[in-house]
Amino acid sequence: MKVGIVGAAGYTGEVLVQLLLGHPQVQLTAVTSRTHAGKPLSKVVPALRSIDQGLCFVDSDPATLAASETELFFLALPHGAAATYAKALVAAGKKVIDLSADFRISDLATYTKYYGEHHAPELLKDARYVVPEITAGTWKAEAKLVAAPGCYPTSILVPLVPLFKAGIISKEHIVVNSFSGVSGAGKKLDEAYLFVERAESAKAYGLTQHRHLAEVEEQLSLSAGSPIVIQFNPHLAPMRRGIATTITVPAAQVDISALYAAWNATYGNSPFVQVLPTGETPDTAYVVGTNRIDISAVYDARTKNFVITSAEDNLMKGAGGQAVQIMNLWCGFPETEGLI
Repeated sequence: MKVGIVGAAGYTGEVLVQLLLGHPQVQLTAVTSRTHAGKPLSKVVPALRSIDQGLCFVDSDPATLAASETELFFLALPHGAAATYAKALVAAGKKVIDLSADFRISDLATYTKYYGEHHAPELLKDARYVVPEITAGTWKAEAKLVAAPGCYPTSILVPLVPLFKAGIISKEHIVVNSFSGVSGAGKKLDEAYLFVERAESAKAYGLTQHRHLAEVEEQLSLSAGSPIVIQFNPHLAPMRRGIATTITVPAAQVDISALYAAWNATYGNSPFVQVLPTGETPDTAYVVGTNRIDISAVYDARTKNFVITSAEDNLMKGAGGQAVQIMNLWCGFPETEGLI
């Protein structure tokens, strides 16, 4: 199958290029970048010199891409820009997997509150938000456009959704603290992300209204069957890649075995979710470079809270790897094809 990447020069785009060049079921036929149009892929991303297959970046014109023979497109673009491409590509019958926020939120008013004007609101009804391990399989037949989850939301939804569905945890007083590597901010020139500024430094940011809140709370509310509000505290950590998340939530059932039973029932056959024993906390060092998310939990008898932890690679399970996993399922390939 012929696939393309719109916005292939960013961090997530580079991960997608590497994964798709090594994927046995697809042929990467288009990599786009307005900044690097005309340049060989190997010149812009030297790490790909031995596997670049002679590809060159092309300009990302929506109409030209829509008229091409490429069958599926990944949109590795900022919010706002992705909607414009999705509109042209979906109309041309292409499969589209969007890695921006443009189709992650089904409620237009909520999207507008967090992101501003939506440039293709008519496509919201056709989009499906897919976390592969927890989204009902009907999406594969229904979707014209798939929204891949954000990196922070994946680290929160994978641990919490099965617990809401099983009634294991409270629906109130949920506190989430997440630490992200600097690559989560994207490839850009900004003083705040220079090496000297970030090395030996960690700080909270986006407190009280981080944009991913809208996505997380909408999905948690759907799984819980009632509105969910969380306290989300994101932090920037002095590492290139990875997300470590700690979730504190009152226990509706104090038996930690009930929590693990809910996880094992949901993820027992999931190749990319590793449930660790209680007390063994996940570490970003062991998930970076993989499409795996590790999760674990402990029960604190003193506070009557579950303390849940997760770790993932923000560019893999939090972005490009999960998008390839979605493609595999959507197109009937083995779920693990091209991934580790």
